[in-house]
Amino acid sequence: MTAYERVMAARDSKKLTAVDYISYMFGDSFFELHGDRRYEDDKAVVAGLAMLYDTPITVIGIEKGRNTKERMERNFGQAHPEGYRKALRLMKQAEKFHRPVLCLVDTSGAFCGIGAEERGQGQAIAENLMEMMTLKTPVLTILIGEGGSGGALALAVADEVWMLENSVYSVISPEGCASILWKDSTKAPEAAEALKMTAQDLFGLGVIERIIRQPKADDKAMFESLKLLVSRTFEKNLAMTDEELLEHRYGRFRKIGANQNNYMGDK
Repeated sequence: MTAYERVMAARDSKKLTAVDYISYMFGDSFFELHGDRRYEDDKAVVAGLAMLYDTPITVIGIEKGRNTKERMERNFGQAHPEGYRKALRLMKQAEKFHRPVLCLVDTSGAFCGIGAEERGQGQAIAENLMEMMTLKTPVLTILIGEGGSGGALALAVADEVWMLENSVYSVISPEGCASILWKDSTKAPEAAEALKMTAQDLFGLGVIERIIRQPKADDKAMFESLKLLVSRTFEKNLAMTDEELLEHRYGRFRKIGANQNNYMGDK
């Protein structure tokens, strides 16, 4: 598949969404929590508590919706500042009880409407970035579709970041990039190649740690395998001291791009 074909696959309305992953992985153990305690509940962000085998964890997902009605209700997965503040509230709660945090990201970007800007969209994202870097509990982020700009990064300052094989992660959409560089959005396929936004590209650059096979609905074996991988990762990170965990997370971001010259040198 070309890079742009993977972009289209990441946007496919028939693919599984965050609530599907939560349902298949955690079933009835998931208990949703609401609100940011400042303004209102943002339905683009689904968050709550769940049981990962015998371990209680916090789960936070950006939900796009599966049909027109749901997508309108979920604002097409474009979170408002209260969505990010809700996520941060639950992450700080998880830190208090030393619960691991699992983030499922699928968004074209944070909502950029006037109301969102008036309520501090940029500040909400920046606070998440800062607080997640020093969060004293394990954090794992999985890109399950689109990972667009700061809206995705606000839930991706983690100990490890994984991506589905047909997901993308980038500072800008290929259409937006093409419009800026060439004043022509039809050159989006060329922009997608240049952005290095696919899971395969980002794994090569050291931006992510793992590529996950694209699961299908009711693929119980796949979801059980994913649960086991998540559980083992949390077990490994829970065994660290707080200082070791934070040093590991800091080091992860400091080394991103260190092998970029080698990666680009084969062209």
